[in-house]
Amino acid sequence: MEAGNQTRVLEFILLGLSVDSELQPLIFVLFLMMYLVTLLGNLLIVMAIISDSNLHTPMYFFLSNLSLVDLCFSTTIVPQMLINIQTERKVISYMDCLTQVYFSMFFPILDTLLLTVMAFDRFVAICHPLNYMVIMSPHLCGLLVFIIWFIGVMTSLLHISLMIELIFCRDLVIPHFFCELTLVLKLACSDTFLNSTLIYFMTGMLGVFPLSGILFSYSRIVSSIRKMSSSGGKQKAFSTCGSHLSVVSLFYGTGVGVYFTSAVTQAPEKVSVASVMYTVVTPMLNPFIYSLRNKDVKRALGRLIRRAASDL
Repeated sequence: MEAGNQTRVLEFILLGLSVDSELQPLIFVLFLMMYLVTLLGNLLIVMAIISDSNLHTPMYFFLSNLSLVDLCFSTTIVPQMLINIQTERKVISYMDCLTQVYFSMFFPILDTLLLTVMAFDRFVAICHPLNYMVIMSPHLCGLLVFIIWFIGVMTSLLHISLMIELIFCRDLVIPHFFCELTLVLKLACSDTFLNSTLIYFMTGMLGVFPLSGILFSYSRIVSSIRKMSSSGGKQKAFSTCGSHLSVVSLFYGTGVGVYFTSAVTQAPEKVSVASVMYTVVTPMLNPFIYSLRNKDVKRALGRLIRRAASDL
């Protein structure tokens, strides 16, 4: 490949989860089923919140955005993987790979910031219940979501703007089932110092600080709950936070799991399997966590399904 001529980079090769041809049909069926469940579950959550006026509150407004982001995140990765398995063609074009890199950064950033805003929402609801609707006004909620999407767009664009300046002159083989930023950078023969520095900086800014905000919010929430005299009030407060805490634990737990797996092992298969939890399983489980633990969501889903059945 000619150095300095970026247009000659045409395709990357995605090795996928396994090179064993006998496992490919099983992997295809498994990921297709998980993707369909993710698609259906998150769509139902979004539709239930939109159609039920009882769920037109800040908490469910943020939840609908979270479900939309999870749906889009899976759509960024799984369909391309299924196409590669079905066609036995493991290549992905340069532009498609860049697009996948962009969105595989963009949507996790949105997830992180939305979970932080949802923790703040629960903090206001429990620690300042009398001023909740004043503080969490529709204007503030809309502004917070706009800021979250703006940060996601600009951060991902910054990564991509640095990445398109790189020259790729090695074997363009990615030992993964999607184009992951750090793995793509390893294929560059030009200097990636700025790219790596930006990754570490943004990981701190958009990983550590949001998590610190979540932990601070829940420290205040726990403190307020302990001061409640009514056991019923304590139980209700814990129940409103249970689903969010479960999703936060799952999101950060799988993310940390992928990080440590890639740090302690050089086996690409193990890193890819760990990434499945973060990119596929978590978006699939989130709708179940919120629907199974939330009576309001279950009632809204029931009404939505009955309405859809009566229209058939």
